[in-house]
Amino acid sequence: MADTLDSHILHALHVAPRAPFRLVGEVVGASEQTVARRFRAMRRAGTVRVVGLVNPAVHGLATSVVRISLRPDRLDALAEAVTRLPEVSFANITFGGSEIVCSLETPHDGRVSDVLRRLARFPGVLGVDARMMLHPYSPPGADWGHLGPSLPEEAVARLRERHPRPVPVGPPVEPRPEDAPLLAVLAEDGRASQATLAERTGWTPGRIARRIETLERAGTLFYDVDLVPERLGYPFSAALWLRTTPALLDETGTAVAALPRIVFAAATSGEQNLMAIAMCTDAADFYDFLSRSLARVPGITGYSVSVRLSTLKQAASLVHRGRLVAPAPAPAPRR
Repeated sequence: MADTLDSHILHALHVAPRAPFRLVGEVVGASEQTVARRFRAMRRAGTVRVVGLVNPAVHGLATSVVRISLRPDRLDALAEAVTRLPEVSFANITFGGSEIVCSLETPHDGRVSDVLRRLARFPGVLGVDARMMLHPYSPPGADWGHLGPSLPEEAVARLRERHPRPVPVGPPVEPRPEDAPLLAVLAEDGRASQATLAERTGWTPGRIARRIETLERAGTLFYDVDLVPERLGYPFSAALWLRTTPALLDETGTAVAALPRIVFAAATSGEQNLMAIAMCTDAADFYDFLSRSLARVPGITGYSVSVRLSTLKQAASLVHRGRLVAPAPAPAPRR
């Protein structure tokens, strides 16, 4: 379980994923060397990975939440197949072993996703329910701030002032072919040093810095912080499927996202038009959250819960024996 300093470091990285260790040390009250040592220890242990990702909107894709119901005797085979799909992220097996919940990049131009077709035909699958993400309510860096121990507000403000996230202007632009080596390194390690990036790309540090800033400002490149919640004191997690009226959608979604224990919330298509992810210490903690915190949010007219049994995949990491590991590279095309 992470101590207070580790928690503060993780919170800082959620706010500013590529902030220098010196700046992180200033806001958490530790030396640059201590922060670097603590982060590298958590990374070696498979507790955390910072990754740079390409916005799926670049390729005309939207993010969907997919609920796959299946026969429990086919769970292992489908779980293995799902983890191999590059289009899938944040895949979890729910309690009872009869459902897999995942995030999937799907086209929104009238085509039916080939991945959805393949999943629907997989032996043992009883149904596939895909819901498009319409609007996220959780701002970048908010998730760890709802768990804790968290940084004081003044420390977060200082971090954002000294290392602000670029605000995307206009629709994301497609990367150039020469960006491929740069993006590949950042996908492995979103905090890769300038020296590492220069070695892998053959570019000068100045060119690297300018290109990263351009891709960030274009909304093409963004960062995620993958975690193993069990190692951080939050072994109990659940997806909440909520229903509210259109008139209260924004108010209710914003209120849900602001609750302690909620690490993500979004408006979705479908009969249940809000979904959220809660991380808790145990079932009793989740019940307390459900009956006290969530119960006070106005506008919720119905809900259901999918309790996570185990995690298969995070944003860009597989979860193997409780550790985050990088996915295997895609096989080279046959010639």
